Amino acid sequence: MAATPDLQPTALLALDWGTSSLRGARIDATGRVMDERAFPRGILTVPAGGFAEVFDTCFGDWAREGAQACLISGMAGSKQGWVEAPYCACPAGFADVAAELRWVQDARLHLPTAIVPGLSCEHRSALPGLAGVPDVMRGEEVQILGAMHLGGWRDGLCILPGTHSKWAWIRDGRVTTFRSYMTGEFYALLSQQSLLARTIDTQAAFDADAFGLGLARTGQGGGLLHNAFSARTLSLFARMDAGPLASYLSGLVIGEELRAQDVQAAARVTVIGSPSLTARYALAFDRLGIPTHRMGAEASWAGLHALSHHLPHRTPSP
Repeated sequence: MAATPDLQPTALLALDWGTSSLRGARIDATGRVMDERAFPRGILTVPAGGFAEVFDTCFGDWAREGAQACLISGMAGSKQGWVEAPYCACPAGFADVAAELRWVQDARLHLPTAIVPGLSCEHRSALPGLAGVPDVMRGEEVQILGAMHLGGWRDGLCILPGTHSKWAWIRDGRVTTFRSYMTGEFYALLSQQSLLARTIDTQAAFDADAFGLGLARTGQGGGLLHNAFSARTLSLFARMDAGPLASYLSGLVIGEELRAQDVQAAARVTVIGSPSLTARYALAFDRLGIPTHRMGAEASWAGLHALSHHLPHRTPSP
C-alpha cells in the first residue's frame, strides 16, 4: 500500500549551516518537522559568492514550495559566511534575537531568507589594560531558545557540550550570560596529538567507571595540566588499559568544566547535544545529585520555529 503523501504545507524552511556541515528541515505551522536533509557543505566548502548556488542546489525545491520564510543559524552568519550577522549582546531572548536578524538580499532566492545572529557577552576583568573579555556563541543560541520553547521554562542553566562547550544562564526567558570552554578541543589535542595518543584508544567503548575516576580526580585539585599527566603514568605502570584511559581523560576535562561552575545554583539544568556527550554530562551531574534534562538535534528546529513567531508581520522580499 502506497504511503499517504504529506499535504501539510511548509511554514518554515530551517537551516543549520555550520563550518563542516549543512542541515535543513521543512517545518509546518505546528512546529512538526516534515522532512530533513544533511550535506557535507559547511561554509568552508563554499567559494566566495557561492552561497546562493549551494542553497539552491540543496534546498531550492523546498524553497519553491511556498514556505513563508527561511531562517538560517550557525556559521553562515560569520565573517566567513553568507551574510555577516553581528552578535546580539546579552541579555537576549526571542525578541532581541529576532530584531537583529540579517535578511539576505539576493534575486536568486525564492522566499524571504534571514541569518540568525549569534550572542555575545562581556566578562569583567580587574586587570589593568584588560577591562573586559568578550565571549561569543553562534548557533547554540537557537538550541537554547528551542530548549526553552519545548520545555516551557524561563529560568535555568543550559549546557551545550562540544568542541567549545557553552554554559548559558537563562533568567526570565533571556540568556543573561554564558561561558565557553575548549573542552572538546583539548580532549582531541591530548588524545590524538600529544604523547597520550600512544596509550589511549579513543575508539574504545565508553567506560563509566573510568570516567567517574576522572571526574573524582579533578575534585582533588591539581588542575588539568597536572591531572592530565596521570593518564600517562596510569598507563606506564599498567594500572589502566588504553580503552578505559580514553574515558578517564574525558572525565578529567569534563570534570574541570564542572569544577569552575556554581552548579548548585541552577533551578534547572538542560544539556543539549549528541546522545554520547549529553549522557556523559548527565552522569557527571548525577554524581553531584543534580537531575538533568537531555535534548538533541530537535532543539535547533524548535528554536528556529519558535523564533519565526517573532518575525515582523511583513518579511522583506528576497
